[in-house]
Amino acid sequence: MSYRHVSVMPNEVISMLNCRPGKIYVDGTLGGAGHAALILEKSKPDGRLIGIDQDEDAIRNAVRVLDHEKQRVHLFHDNYFHLKDILSQLTIDAVDGILLDLGLSLNQLENSGRGFSFMRDEPLDMRMNTQSEVTAEDIINRYEEKSLASLFWEKGEERWSRPIAKKIVAARKQDRIRTSKQLADIICEVVPFEKRPGKKRIHPATKVFMALRIQVNQELEVLEGFLETAVDLLNPGGRLCILSFHSLEDRIVKQAFRRLDKGCTCPSDFPHCVCGKEKTVNVLTRKVRKPSEVETIENPMSRSTKLRAVEKI
Repeated sequence: MSYRHVSVMPNEVISMLNCRPGKIYVDGTLGGAGHAALILEKSKPDGRLIGIDQDEDAIRNAVRVLDHEKQRVHLFHDNYFHLKDILSQLTIDAVDGILLDLGLSLNQLENSGRGFSFMRDEPLDMRMNTQSEVTAEDIINRYEEKSLASLFWEKGEERWSRPIAKKIVAARKQDRIRTSKQLADIICEVVPFEKRPGKKRIHPATKVFMALRIQVNQELEVLEGFLETAVDLLNPGGRLCILSFHSLEDRIVKQAFRRLDKGCTCPSDFPHCVCGKEKTVNVLTRKVRKPSEVETIENPMSRSTKLRAVEKI
């Protein structure tokens, strides 16, 4: 079965990365390898690509899609959090561009069989890396009611978090919750369908499923940790571009980029800097970039995308 995915904001991403021949670029979240293929095209004839994904399906797909340029490609089944170690393996000190696309792929939703979608009846797994230990089923059946409610609120921004958690705990006393459909049905018994004027109706399970996926894969913790050192892995003039798909991710990226752009963290009333932190990047997206109306019509999954980028000084 072919890997199905549509890359988001491809033209904007490639322009922002400023791909050029002879340079080295990292796609830290390969997905369907659409962005990776464009990076290779724009960096011909001798630009190199390091492709990373924690989903083995994505790596297998990239081997096939990028086969015609395999001499210029290094693929790793890993998490982008370990980029420093990956570069060390390749004896590379720094690169000229890093891209992260933090969204789910269509393949994960439709073909993975891992319960990412509340529209399907699949095992409640949600691991991007199937070698990881904790699954969504583990969390749903083991977390205490208070912990579930906190998870749904903090990582899903679900205002019905407490009644949902209470319903889940009551349901699992009768039978273990094993599938995505079981969980979605439980949530639908608690949360009404909401129709916001001028906006698409949101399925009641949307936020809980997002929170579970984020928790299973430790997505926010990984992103925060990576942003602490990512700029150190760039050459001067190198760029870091990140596509985020919900407010929690975007807030982390925006705040990290602002800190790096500002440098000094001393209070404004200090006569001089004592923290010693210096500005290390220029923010390229003072106003966040979003997909065009045409793209959101052609690819509805892109509608919540936000692109932010910085350039190392």
